[in-house]
Amino acid sequence: MDAGVLGAILFGRNVGTAAETSLLVRQLKSRAGRPLAVAVDQEGGRVARLRGAPYTPLPPMRAIGQRADAETARKVGRLLAFELRATGFDWDFAPVLDVDSNPANPVIGDRSFGANPAEVARLGVALAEGMERGGVASCGKHFPGHGDTLQDSHLTLPVLEHGLARLEAVELVPFRAYARAALASVMTAHVRFPALGEDVAATMSRASITELLRERIGFDGVVVSDDLEMKAISDPTAAAVDAVRAGVDVLLVCHHAAVQHRVLDALVAAARKGIVTEERLREAHARIDALVGRFVRPAEDRVGELGSSEHRRMIEDLPLGPTSPAVAGWDPTARPGAPG
Repeated sequence: MDAGVLGAILFGRNVGTAAETSLLVRQLKSRAGRPLAVAVDQEGGRVARLRGAPYTPLPPMRAIGQRADAETARKVGRLLAFELRATGFDWDFAPVLDVDSNPANPVIGDRSFGANPAEVARLGVALAEGMERGGVASCGKHFPGHGDTLQDSHLTLPVLEHGLARLEAVELVPFRAYARAALASVMTAHVRFPALGEDVAATMSRASITELLRERIGFDGVVVSDDLEMKAISDPTAAAVDAVRAGVDVLLVCHHAAVQHRVLDALVAAARKGIVTEERLREAHARIDALVGRFVRPAEDRVGELGSSEHRRMIEDLPLGPTSPAVAGWDPTARPGAPG
């Protein structure tokens, strides 16, 4: 905490019951002695870190996409925010804005709202707006798009060979809508896009983050990296410096404290040498401060509000569940998968 970290992300390995999780979040925030952002990947379906009663077992986003109703998506966002806020979380790394354009994709699939870019945009923005109205920061992921890859970036560095015209017509459509809605944050993809002119993952690419996301698309919220300990990244410390130079504001290092410390040391050294400029750091801090000021709150013990009559009514208003063979195998008791 004393090293100046922004916050913490919790995974399935960190949480227990709702009461235990709430206590852990309160302890983290108390130990920090300052505003500390506590985040989680709570998408629904197979990527949900908080499971079991009294949490609501939401289906994958594909089920919402099949209903094609923005108001349902907005209510799901409010429900996610309600449960996360009651447990002390400030930031949810959801929704997935990747377009599910490749049935062979090993990592996105039913995490996406579907294969229609306009529908992914409409429903993703609605869910994110519902979440933020409920007091939790959203995060659209994974920019510029992970939906059409054949590889899993947890295991290797995928390459997406599409040209700019295709990216504009498919992958970028949801992110443009998210930017227009002025929502909180975007997560980068550890995917290489040769059409953008750099031989690195988008996370470390100035062409992707500053030129495309910031300047052409106009997104002015926080940009956060996917986990720098994923196998797509060969050297987390070098990647951290390159990502900040490219325009990333927040770095996720999700597994090993030693790697976290090496990343912090590398950033300090890069700043002292002028490799990371003071202007770039001020810019990142301004965006982070805005997100913290809007969403980060002292943790309260509100777990007792979960499962209340009001909560049950919210659930009853969401006629969700597996709706096709594509999601019929969804198991609400399954343990969450890999991060990101």
